[in-house]
Amino acid sequence: MIDLYWFSGMLASTGRLLGEVKLIKKRLQVGILLGLMLGIQGASAEQGRSLRGVAKVTPVKLSRNVPAPHIRSHYAMIFDERTQSPLYYKNADKVTPIASITKLMTAIVTLDAMLPMDEEVAVEADGLNKIKRAKSKLKVGMMLTREELLQLSLMASANRAASALARSYPGGQLAFVKAMNEKAKELGMLNTRFVDPVGLSSENVSTARDLVKLVSKANGYTLIQKYTTSASHSVDGIEGRKMRFGNTNPLVKSSSWDIRLSKTGFISEAGLCLVMEAKINNRPMIIVLLNSWGKWTRIGDANRIKRWVERAVTHGV
Repeated sequence: MIDLYWFSGMLASTGRLLGEVKLIKKRLQVGILLGLMLGIQGASAEQGRSLRGVAKVTPVKLSRNVPAPHIRSHYAMIFDERTQSPLYYKNADKVTPIASITKLMTAIVTLDAMLPMDEEVAVEADGLNKIKRAKSKLKVGMMLTREELLQLSLMASANRAASALARSYPGGQLAFVKAMNEKAKELGMLNTRFVDPVGLSSENVSTARDLVKLVSKANGYTLIQKYTTSASHSVDGIEGRKMRFGNTNPLVKSSSWDIRLSKTGFISEAGLCLVMEAKINNRPMIIVLLNSWGKWTRIGDANRIKRWVERAVTHGV
């Protein structure tokens, strides 16, 4: 027979226990909710602090009334550095030979090595110029400082100057080319490959998109900016006569352009090439033009791009 008093006590105890369980559950739910709210507030505060340290970027607006430029180069990209986005591209991810655009990477590797720029390096005969039967104003036996070689390599695209820079690198040319490829990988240039420091080989390849990264990196070096935009430079020849070299990009002399970095290139497999960093409409732009045909096509394309940006970008800052 069931004891009613015992049974009543058990029911009361069970009721109290269920009540306590519900209270604990409710408190846990409130605690979790408060924790989530505090976490969200903390994340928002942290985000607010981080955003305050970053300049606000206004997306570029293009006028719909201005048609895209008619670019004749086979591969191209116009890149707005302020918004870090392309305004125009054409076959931008197709791999193609890049000729002497290579020398921008040659300059980067040279400068990163922190070698003495006033050290004299001999110009020597090598097999590079035989690849394309390329001619060179620099004569075998000339002694030039590393800085002069760098300037002539960038400004006049002197092949023997670039070759001397690589040869005087610790470990020689093989180590130099390896450093070029390692730097390309570091910059995220995944479709780029170098086999020589000059650009005479058609196996030196890249894409318009990858070259935007190269130009952006090169633009951070004061000497590369200075030497790629110098109009001319003279050096002492073997017999003491001055030898004058000019810039391979005629646009650096134009008063209508504000060019801060420039490099040209040509071999038959690559066509005529041109990369620049310039201010257009008060905006820093990177222009990449590859595989142009016709002596003035790349220059014409660059001028068409300049006019298009000036008309199409609806705000200047």
